Amino acid sequence: MAWLLLVVAGLLEVGWSIGLKYTEGFTRPLPSVLTIVAIIGSMGLLGIAAKTLPIGTAYAVWVGIGALGAAVLGILLFKEPVTAGRIFFLSLLLVSIIGLKATSGH
Repeated sequence: MAWLLLVVAGLLEVGWSIGLKYTEGFTRPLPSVLTIVAIIGSMGLLGIAAKTLPIGTAYAVWVGIGALGAAVLGILLFKEPVTAGRIFFLSLLLVSIIGLKATSGH
């Protein structure tokens, strides 16, 4: 259950990081509120997952999901650059997340 909560926390991190772009410096009310709710939800679920999982693993996976998701959505939504190097290193990030889960013992 802790891993499921951690994945949801990571997905909420993707949501709030992308949401920051839409808040326009927290000048737009609805995106600002949704971003703040996602931040709170993400942190809360990370905290719950960290009760069971080692904090180093939980935090690394949480950040990894957030970074990977934000980068992929940045490419899709904001036309950020797609280069072979960027795809390679994003792939390494995905492999790292999977590797941390596979070797966590939980």
